Amino acid sequence: MITTSIFPGRYVQGDEALGVLAEEVAHHGNKALVLADKFIMEHQRSAIESALSDMNDALLEPFSGECCDDEIQRLVARFSARQCNVVIGVGGGKTLDTAKMVAFEHKCPVVLVPTIASTDAPCSALSVIYNNDGSFCRYQILEHNPNVVLVDTRMITQAPARFLVAGMGDAFATWFEAEDCRIKRGANMTGRVGPMSAYALAHLCHETLLEFGAHAKLACENQVVIPALEHIVEANTLLSGLGFESGGLAAAHAIHNGLTVNPNTHAFYHGEKVAIGLQAMMFLTDRPSAMIDTVFDFCEQIALPVCLADIGIHALSETELMAIAEAACAQGETIHNEPYEVTARRVMDCIKMADAEGTRRKRLQ
Repeated sequence: MITTSIFPGRYVQGDEALGVLAEEVAHHGNKALVLADKFIMEHQRSAIESALSDMNDALLEPFSGECCDDEIQRLVARFSARQCNVVIGVGGGKTLDTAKMVAFEHKCPVVLVPTIASTDAPCSALSVIYNNDGSFCRYQILEHNPNVVLVDTRMITQAPARFLVAGMGDAFATWFEAEDCRIKRGANMTGRVGPMSAYALAHLCHETLLEFGAHAKLACENQVVIPALEHIVEANTLLSGLGFESGGLAAAHAIHNGLTVNPNTHAFYHGEKVAIGLQAMMFLTDRPSAMIDTVFDFCEQIALPVCLADIGIHALSETELMAIAEAACAQGETIHNEPYEVTARRVMDCIKMADAEGTRRKRLQ
């Protein structure tokens, strides 16, 4: 049996790490297309320009907000017109996924600067492509992981803590999904079985979240950098990235993709919907009651969604719920990595059960 794992070329993290951005970029190119989201353009533009002041040429380009084919092709054309040789992505998950796609199209290096710790997108050789309306379209597997991922934890604290919490929702699914892939020998994102190191890192991610999650959230709310915050940023970004990509995805992310069929969910973050997917996964995979309690307790502790109403879904008909479940069970979806029977009917029932449990808990508060 051949196992395969993939990693980013360099991972740099720390308080005011933005100060070494130009040094890291210089290893890969001298004429950059710098893709930045709206928040960065409005609030952090001067910091990014200062960090890149030693570069000869850097074009700062606003990101439209959706990682979709139209936006990717617009930026591919901008890269060509300016004859750039490296892409820098600064912002959240969709900004970074788009930067990776532009680099993929031009077969050039990419340097990513996540300004929120809301997903594990920065470290992966994968972009999640959406339709123009925000619904899930496809996964695009890339040729290699980012050349550099640079995380300035001081910058992370400048964003609302909700982003960090959403990242914990995404990361919290990592070990559960990797463990089911390990049991079934399900494929990771390379199409092969993961190595023991990936499963070990996924479990470290899980332990880190439970140990430091609450204090990291508090630190972010107070805009201070402490070791607990550093640990959670690393868990959300690096450990979760390595765990999902080299360990594998399963039901939680597939159910997330199904939830995007409902337009009411589009206002909520990826990790918030993954948390709902994980809660449903607990029932789908017959986890012990104590483990189910651990999942719901953690989500409640850090204010992740615990029922469908928390992600904008109210009073859906059975037909609408079945549409979500069928999308989660589509051919090629990661839910088929589960070592359990998977049908759309079972998935719908487990979504309803998780919603009922979360609703029950909220009533007791």
